Amino acid sequence: MSFSDIQNAIVCSYVEDLLSDEEFLILYNEFQPKNLEYPYWEYDPFSLDVLTSDECESHLRLQKDDILNVAERLQLPDRFVCPQGTCCGREEGLCLLPKRLAYPCRFFDLVSTFGRPVPELCMIANTVENCVFDNHGFRLLSWNQPFLSPVCLSVYAAAMAHKGSPLLNCFGFIDRTVRPICRPRTNQNIVYNGHKRVHALKFQAVAILNGLTNLFGPIEGCRHDAGMLRESGLLGELKRVALDQAGNIMCIYGDPAYPLRPQLMCPYNLGEVPVLTADMLPSIKL
Repeated sequence: MSFSDIQNAIVCSYVEDLLSDEEFLILYNEFQPKNLEYPYWEYDPFSLDVLTSDECESHLRLQKDDILNVAERLQLPDRFVCPQGTCCGREEGLCLLPKRLAYPCRFFDLVSTFGRPVPELCMIANTVENCVFDNHGFRLLSWNQPFLSPVCLSVYAAAMAHKGSPLLNCFGFIDRTVRPICRPRTNQNIVYNGHKRVHALKFQAVAILNGLTNLFGPIEGCRHDAGMLRESGLLGELKRVALDQAGNIMCIYGDPAYPLRPQLMCPYNLGEVPVLTADMLPSIKL
C-alpha cells in the first residue's frame, strides 16, 4: 500500500466521522511521503516492442536485436525480485540498468519509460547491478583471466608500439579516480581529499586496450595514490603475471604519483632536481 492509498483511507475515515480533527491531522501528516511523488500511474508499463532500434541505441546504448543475447551472456534470471518484493522481468531489468547508467540520467527520467515509482526503479537497478557483479565481478578483480595471458599482453604492447609508444613492453595504464560523496557527520578528515577539496572515496583502475579494466577500491579519499597501490597488492600480481611469452617483463604506465618499478613506468621528473641525463634531454618535448 502506498502513502497515497493510506492518505485516502484517512480522508475517508475523517469524512465518515471515524476520526477527530486532531487525529486526522496527526495521521495525515505522519504518512506524508518523504520523497517527491511523480504520477507514474499515468504511464504504461515498460514494453520493448514500442521502442525502435534507433531509440534503443540512443537510450540503452544497446542494439534492440542484441538485448536478449546480452541477457543470455550475462546469465540473468528470468525474473528479478527486490528485497521488499517488487518484481520485474529479465528484459525490463536489463533495459533499466543501462538506461540508468547512461549519463546524464536520473531516476525521475525513467518514470515515463518504465511506469514505476522512483523507489521501485532504484531497487530494481540495484538488484540487477548486484546480479551482474555477482556473476561477472571477478573479471574486474582478478588477474587470472584469458585476456591477460602472455600472448594477449604482447599483442597489446605491439599495438601501442605501432601507434608510436616509446615503451615496447607497455600493455596498459594505471590511474586513480576520486568520486565525491556527501560530507559525513563524523570522521570527516578520513574521507576528505585535500587535492580535490572534496569528501570522496578513491578507486584504482588499470585500463588495457580491449576496453576492460582491473579495479581496486573503494578506500578513504585521504589516501595517497602510492599507498593505494601498495594496499591493492598490484605490483606483486604484476611480478607474477606481467610477462611475455619469452618471460620478459611487461609493464603498465602511470603518472608521477606512482613509484618507478620494472612493472610500472612513470614519466621523467622535470622539477627542480636535475634527474635527466644529456642523452635524455633532446628527446623531451616541453
